[in-house]
Amino acid sequence: MPKVETIKHPADKIGWGLKKSAWSAVAESILIMIFGILLVVWPDITVVVIANILGAIFIVSGIYQIINYFVVKGQNDFFNNSLLSGVVALLVGIAAIVIGEDIANIFRIIIGVWMIYESLVRVNTAIKLHATGVKVWSYILIIAIMMLALGIFVTFNSGAIMQLIGWMMVLTGIIGVVGDAMFIQQINTVAEKLTK
Repeated sequence: MPKVETIKHPADKIGWGLKKSAWSAVAESILIMIFGILLVVWPDITVVVIANILGAIFIVSGIYQIINYFVVKGQNDFFNNSLLSGVVALLVGIAAIVIGEDIANIFRIIIGVWMIYESLVRVNTAIKLHATGVKVWSYILIIAIMMLALGIFVTFNSGAIMQLIGWMMVLTGIIGVVGDAMFIQQINTVAEKLTK
């Protein structure tokens, strides 16, 4: 009896870890879709709002770090770079708010790089599934390649307007959810094969 538990436990542990990662990927895909929908419906406002939110976060972080530097000054502050970090964060925050409308190109590149990263993660998953003999690996690879193509298009096409990027993000999110759902269905098989 203890032997059976020892054999079963690693598969359960691996399966739980895989499910956690897969559901995180689903959440990321849904987040991509939400951002995409916002860009399609309100392209200009969305970019400005996101720039302002990021700017506010950087400003608050910068002010906190500057205050923190002066509060702890003289107490183990040899490696304390809070003043420099705080000033940089403050300047980045102000810049993000001031040039919010012109931040569209930077925003486009960030979105494109994010899409490329997500697709490469799925390519890696497909390769690992192939190595374990799970049959759906080819579908996940095709989905990942589609995501990669969309990510490259968004990153390197300076003429891509925000609404087009929004539609591509929605499509990428849907593709991601489908791929993740296929992976989730195979988690038990993968966990069993990994523990053999």
